[in-house]
Amino acid sequence: MKLKFITLLLLAGTISSLHAQSAKDYADAYQDLQVFETPLAVKLKKGIKKSDLDKIKNPQVKQVATSLLNNQYDQKYRFAEYNAILSPSTLGHNLMIGDGYSKYENITGIYLPIGRHIISVDHIAADNEVKLIIPNWNRRAPEGMDPTKDPKGWGIVKQEFKLKNGINIIDVKDFDGLAYIDYFSENPKKEKAISVHFIGSPVNGYFDITKNNDQDWNKLVDQAVYPVIDAKGRHIQIAYPAADIKKYAYGKGVELISNYDSLIYRQHRIMGLIKYNKVPENKILSRVNYNYYMFRDGDGVAYMGTDPGNAMPLVVDPARVIKGDPCWGFSHEVGHVHQLRPYLNWGGLGEVSNNIFSLYVTTSYGNKSRLSEQGNYKKSRESIINGKISYLQDPDVFNRLVPFWQLQLYFANQGKNPNFYPDLFEAFRKQNPERRSRRGGGQVMGDRGNNPAVHQLNFVKTASQVAKLDLTDFFDLYGFFHVGKFTYDDYGNYTYEMTQEMVDKCKKEIQQLNLPKPDMDISTLTD
Repeated sequence: MKLKFITLLLLAGTISSLHAQSAKDYADAYQDLQVFETPLAVKLKKGIKKSDLDKIKNPQVKQVATSLLNNQYDQKYRFAEYNAILSPSTLGHNLMIGDGYSKYENITGIYLPIGRHIISVDHIAADNEVKLIIPNWNRRAPEGMDPTKDPKGWGIVKQEFKLKNGINIIDVKDFDGLAYIDYFSENPKKEKAISVHFIGSPVNGYFDITKNNDQDWNKLVDQAVYPVIDAKGRHIQIAYPAADIKKYAYGKGVELISNYDSLIYRQHRIMGLIKYNKVPENKILSRVNYNYYMFRDGDGVAYMGTDPGNAMPLVVDPARVIKGDPCWGFSHEVGHVHQLRPYLNWGGLGEVSNNIFSLYVTTSYGNKSRLSEQGNYKKSRESIINGKISYLQDPDVFNRLVPFWQLQLYFANQGKNPNFYPDLFEAFRKQNPERRSRRGGGQVMGDRGNNPAVHQLNFVKTASQVAKLDLTDFFDLYGFFHVGKFTYDDYGNYTYEMTQEMVDKCKKEIQQLNLPKPDMDISTLTD
């Protein structure tokens, strides 16, 4: 069965909640907390007795105080410190990849049912904005409606609560969910950790590959109080149904998260992030959704968790994640997150340049090349080279992919220059105007450019510089110098317009580099 993969800018909903509670609500809360040493409510004052606790009005606070008095209160997850994380937007500017990394990284392990909750916070700096986020991982389309036509789109619907130092009284409405601390910064290392106490809140827990083992994983699944559980690796963060994990990955948490980390690590490698010491601490979010089979949006990647089209067996079973179509599917969607804009994602490459990552990852695990299995080498030669058209005029995105992968076959697989793509990605990052001035009228983050021909010529020139070879003959075969004008759609309308003057200028600049030609016709290479 062939899988369908897409990328979309998807609707997402935010339900913002202000502190609408009355002054009396807060006065009562602070009065109840007088039995604690501080409003963080993690330790009782010396000399507090059971009779003092009888005056507490809030049942949740009273239960916590009673548990503390009896040395029975479990603070794990309920009380924790949270560090600032590099803003995904800033990361996107730095790496030219948009902001597709997770916006839900500070996992709390806390479940918040519908109703009122008291959360105590400390150490938020005056100039920082910190929020509590409750996404609706369980959201479905209205009953009887095609899930793909959900009026709320396929994105994450969430409740937001701005946090302040001291007591925060929040009312969770409409839907319950897991809690996350939104604490991002352009300079996270300069920020102080904040302390948060979810006073007496239910615990769902989470799995951390750096701290937990498979026994912890099974305990997490067995004791989940919410249908979805959180887990994080070094590069991945997942929010998947506990039932599917129990069915497909019980006792295999370390293997599953490690496989995910490995998949992303390999994309980091071909991007040059490992070679140039730019691997982000940020993680990519992979979540369940109930609208579409699998897709990428501004919040990461998502996989359907119900029939028809249930993708959970493919992405939860650790053995399947690195084999065949499942490996391709995950690599494809994460590849969308990593596409460089516009230098390797101009109009026409929306479903092409991400598959450089797909091919690299799948073949590195020993899977067969999809280009070979589908006969795209022959098809692209007949359509593009023999037809003397621009590769962008071929409607088959796999045929368009062929020249980009043949560069990898020549430089890496044949040992000519194993660091060709890592060095090429870094060269493009150095060209990024955002690195010089984010306020100076440079490329807008996520912008894929106007005329694709301009970025296409830049690719040809930069590739030749990095390879230290004159690659014009190779690119000529695939129509990278195609003179003409045509329009097409690629998640937006694009007009390609190449003049002879543009071609002559590019070829002259490459010629002036006095580079040798490749020692073979690269267009003949296949897996």
